[in-house]
Amino acid sequence: MNIHDIARRLNISIGTISRALNDRAGVSAKTRQRVLDAAKRYGYSPNQSGRSLRRGATGMIGFMVIPNRDRTTKGEAFFMTIFDGLQSVLAAHGLDLVIHYCGADQDPETHVQRIVERRMVDGLIISQTNRSDPRIDYLIEKKLPFIAFGRSDTRRAHTWTDLDFEGVAEQSIDLLYRLGHRRIAIATAANELNFGYLYLEACRASLARHGIVLTDDLIFREPLTEAGGYSLGGRLLALRDRPTAVSLVQNTLTLGLYQRLSDAGVVPGHDLSIIGFDQSPNGDFLRPSLTQFRLSLTELGEWLGCQIIALIEARRAGRQIRHAHKIWPLQIEPGESAQPPAR
Repeated sequence: MNIHDIARRLNISIGTISRALNDRAGVSAKTRQRVLDAAKRYGYSPNQSGRSLRRGATGMIGFMVIPNRDRTTKGEAFFMTIFDGLQSVLAAHGLDLVIHYCGADQDPETHVQRIVERRMVDGLIISQTNRSDPRIDYLIEKKLPFIAFGRSDTRRAHTWTDLDFEGVAEQSIDLLYRLGHRRIAIATAANELNFGYLYLEACRASLARHGIVLTDDLIFREPLTEAGGYSLGGRLLALRDRPTAVSLVQNTLTLGLYQRLSDAGVVPGHDLSIIGFDQSPNGDFLRPSLTQFRLSLTELGEWLGCQIIALIEARRAGRQIRHAHKIWPLQIEPGESAQPPAR
């Protein structure tokens, strides 16, 4: 009997089971007692599960991130919320989560090689994937259980998950079109991260579906920081034929963009419609309120935990590995920043 079996018998998510067993918040007293009673009845012990999984191993699961210093210091909670869900699942198996920071001046492939060669983890989750990402091929060759948080151009079999950038782009463009916008700018990443490419091409396709051609003068590539957002605002204002709306690939651009528009006396929503991406704490306090998207990052973290454990168990048991692929949908949260164009 393992945590998956208990979750199925009780019809409760694995994350809830894990939180109940580890006495974490977010579980009602009634549910917690149901879980504890079931664990006792079926003889399930998180520590026993962990010892079995860790036999001859480190007991560590790594999560590699390439931090954006500006984003981190401004309290961005994106990864922290994922870590919370991930750790709740790992803890139920007696495993620990270790974060591997790869600095901006470090080579990500070399960083992964060091993790593998030193046998620092039993499994690894990599994030911020590039279109061509050598880390994936390297990890496949080394047979280390891993998950890519982000898609890439590789066709080799591996487990990955990603946000629905195409769905967000389509919803954003469709909303702006319904509001009456026809000249729409797209702000994407200035680097080779694959999500920026996916978002841009999905926006292009959505505009084409409405009979609009996305021209180069309406594509803006900026660092995904507040400074990048401020620069974006200046470039938009400098256009002779300004767009009436802009769609952003990430919310880290919004604070700087709002500030630059304010400096010029331009009102978001009224003078320039703005649609953000992933909900962030800073975005909730913008005025006018930002139209953006929401998803459950805790559930995403729990999914990562279940999948990395399944990969490790399959590898050690000599079973055929089934690679999962999951794209997480986001729900639009209307705000005041997306309005019909001013007449």
